Amino acid sequence: MIEAFVLVVVKPGTEEKVYNALAGEKHIKEIYRVYGEYDIILRVEVENIGELDRFHDEILRRISNIEMTETLIASSYRG
Repeated sequence: MIEAFVLVVVKPGTEEKVYNALAGEKHIKEIYRVYGEYDIILRVEVENIGELDRFHDEILRRISNIEMTETLIASSYRG
């Protein structure tokens, strides 16, 4: 299982539209509206990198109000 955090920048004033477009997507476990450089943070769980690629291509890139994303793949401190 891969856990990733996706930092999202949206067109001004479209945060709620983007939230509604993403809500209920099976790979998204949490959605946060945040202040600062990014507008939304997603916690995403996928089985593998290929599934993460599909999530980006088939979900995120099809939402026209998303201007930019940055994906951080989580790692563990366990040895």
